[in-house]
Amino acid sequence: MTRVVSRFPLLPMSLGIERYLTVHTYGEPDIRPKAYLQAGMHAGELPGVLTLHHLIRMLDAGEDEILGQVTIIPVANPIGQSQIVLGTLHGRFGLQDGVNFNRAFPDVVAEVGDAIAGRLGPDAVGNVAVIREALLEALALHASEAETEAEYLKLTLMRLSADADLALDLHCDDEALKHVYMAQHSWPAGGDVAADLGMPVTLLADDSGGNPFDESLSKPWLDLRTRFGADHPIPSACLSATVELRGMADVGDALAEEDATRLYRLLQRRGIIAGDPGPLPKLERPALPLSGMEVVKAPLPGVLSYRVPLGSDVVAGQPIADLIDPTADDPGEGRIEIKAGTDGYLFTRRAHKFVWPGTVIAKIAGARPIERRRGRMLTD
Repeated sequence: MTRVVSRFPLLPMSLGIERYLTVHTYGEPDIRPKAYLQAGMHAGELPGVLTLHHLIRMLDAGEDEILGQVTIIPVANPIGQSQIVLGTLHGRFGLQDGVNFNRAFPDVVAEVGDAIAGRLGPDAVGNVAVIREALLEALALHASEAETEAEYLKLTLMRLSADADLALDLHCDDEALKHVYMAQHSWPAGGDVAADLGMPVTLLADDSGGNPFDESLSKPWLDLRTRFGADHPIPSACLSATVELRGMADVGDALAEEDATRLYRLLQRRGIIAGDPGPLPKLERPALPLSGMEVVKAPLPGVLSYRVPLGSDVVAGQPIADLIDPTADDPGEGRIEIKAGTDGYLFTRRAHKFVWPGTVIAKIAGARPIERRRGRMLTD
């Protein structure tokens, strides 16, 4: 299978420095379906980076024909990857402005809607083609007006992915089980993503707040359907998801090869690669609302000691950790319990055990929406 490697320069933000995206593509550019996969948007999150390295090796060595096209960006954020400060990589937030690299992706829905008004018809396939063309035109215009390297990076990633049928953004959490975030309107059509990738936790929301990469691709279809759908059929033509491949320390060839094999089977099941993916695995747990995910935070500074391991089912009021003040005059009193606030499944924890007020120490996936979980539901 022929692979084409391209390099897309970013806007230079300093004299003598130029960064670029390395993009691997398979298949003819006009063939469908199209899959887009990227990793390293948060530059220090390496499980997905190594997984895509293995997927490229599999595609290069594979005998199965690529029926559509595949675009792979193993390192989606060369800006963050360069932010090494005193021996530590700071790849989640831009040091220039403090903005999370996976937030504030451009929203071009309003102008796309204006551009396609009067051009839609009764055929859903034709409408998808019109919308994709308008999306790419709007993004190209915004890219020409970008003022910073980070803005241009986000627009470049969107221009490479906005016309995809399947778009996966590979991340990881701190210390975690695998989990996936996707749009509610993409469910249950996206069930094969969660099942093939072996996800014990699937979290659904059409608008999680902050406009991360995956929602910048999925939400336009929902918004345009809301605006025009009464008269013209508009499907959710891009199934996009944020795929969390365990925790920061879960980096190694064995795990990456396993995850790449699962991605390969998903591409087969989606008709992008020829071959039999086998029967769809059973989903480990039902999908849950993102609004039901409790984000457990530390109330005071101290040292954490967890009482329950990852993958535990917990109930509201159950102690899940102790927060210890080793400077307390009385060691017996220098300890408080941190309790679960909802029934659910504990799927992430904090790796570094020193915390301060407001530090996220765990996430619990619950079935019941939590009243205060509105607006920005993702952790920064």
